Amino acid sequence: MADIDVDLFVIGGGSGGVRAARIAAGYGARVMIAEEYRFGGTCVIRGCVPKKLMMLASLVSTEMKDAAGFGWRIPEAEFDWPTLIANKDAEIARLEGLYAANVEKAGARTVKARAVFEDAHTLRLSSGETVSAKCILIATGGTPNHGAAIPGIEHVISSNEVFHLERFPERIVIQGGGYIALEFASIFNGLGSDVTLIYRGDNILRGFDDDVRKHVRGEMEKAGITLLTSCTVDRVERHDDLFTAHLSNGSSVAADQVMFAIGRHPSIKGLGLEKAGVALDPKSGGIAVDEYSRTNVPHIYAVGDVTHRFNLTPVAIREGHAFADTVFGNKPTRVDRDDIPTAVFSQPQVGTVGLTEEVARQRYERVDIYKADFRPIKATMSGSTSRVLMKLVVDGSTDHVLGCHIVGPEAAELTQVVAIAIKMNATKADFDATMALHPTSAEELVTMRTPSARHVRQAAE
Repeated sequence: MADIDVDLFVIGGGSGGVRAARIAAGYGARVMIAEEYRFGGTCVIRGCVPKKLMMLASLVSTEMKDAAGFGWRIPEAEFDWPTLIANKDAEIARLEGLYAANVEKAGARTVKARAVFEDAHTLRLSSGETVSAKCILIATGGTPNHGAAIPGIEHVISSNEVFHLERFPERIVIQGGGYIALEFASIFNGLGSDVTLIYRGDNILRGFDDDVRKHVRGEMEKAGITLLTSCTVDRVERHDDLFTAHLSNGSSVAADQVMFAIGRHPSIKGLGLEKAGVALDPKSGGIAVDEYSRTNVPHIYAVGDVTHRFNLTPVAIREGHAFADTVFGNKPTRVDRDDIPTAVFSQPQVGTVGLTEEVARQRYERVDIYKADFRPIKATMSGSTSRVLMKLVVDGSTDHVLGCHIVGPEAAELTQVVAIAIKMNATKADFDATMALHPTSAEELVTMRTPSARHVRQAAE
């Protein structure tokens, strides 16, 4: 391939980059998109999609336990890890093909190569060829961060390697207290592993509503997961195929695998940003951009996790679309990042949108809290001790619903729908006026009439 000029060169074939390439090509731009690994990015290849497939597999064990109370006699089942991994790999390969094919159908050109900056307009591909571009979009995503090096760090796996383990770990130690750590702790617990979760803070899910954090921890511990907080893994020793994680509190845990899920950082290493003059945000470490995703270099943009703003796939997609509308569609578009719904596909599942109680009390003079903690109807016959939490955070002065937090089955599905109402500035009266759908867990969202707490912020003296 000889050197060519394009209107847009996209570095990274993940959700944000692919959306931007497709929309820009639809506006008539000459687009090339380079991906060094596999099209689909973190979410499709080694993130939310394969993780949810594995989560669905882990739920089968709970369904079988619950079945007895409904009259089902199920013989002892056998789980086969290689089958799950093979079927997961086949589905991911199918999705990867669709991502690349859809880009091509839109009129953009794909290339499987690493692209790095030679200068502000020129990119060198791993093949040695160069491409000059009028506009460049950086959408390289993020990568796992193991934190400070500790003795034995080479024995630790991340969320990249966990999808490709040849053997099922009968015992696993997972360090972390966020989305990824909790989701894999739940997955392996459901599949039959002895799971120990290590977290440096006093409780998991930092940044989530405190009632949610407390509820999730209690439910995970009831499920048999060992949660050790206020400590970290100091070193890891290997003994043939086994590992020992030595903790900062002086104890140790033996395991077949040790996994760290303590965060991710922007994937910018070796991109040659310094040659292009692209600046980083000193606080986040991501590429610094304005409200239109433009960097300090006028024709270079960045979207998605590489900017380290809101590291969520739908946000990257929306940013990529807004970029293409702004630059190639003559429709300047800013992404609205208020009230972004999010979910943790742990067991129990978490769905949340809007403000936590703690943040609402800092921002608003009057805050009313409505909360329901109950056994779902299924648990009454299955014998399960699991409980559901539903919580609404309301502006006590205007009656607007500021936040909704759900912990329990299908929390993510419920939260997506509630997010529409919150985005439309629904009031608690609107929720109350909505007829309940019975018998469901979700009916609690429209039948909570009495506040569990009312907070009035005291004026500063």
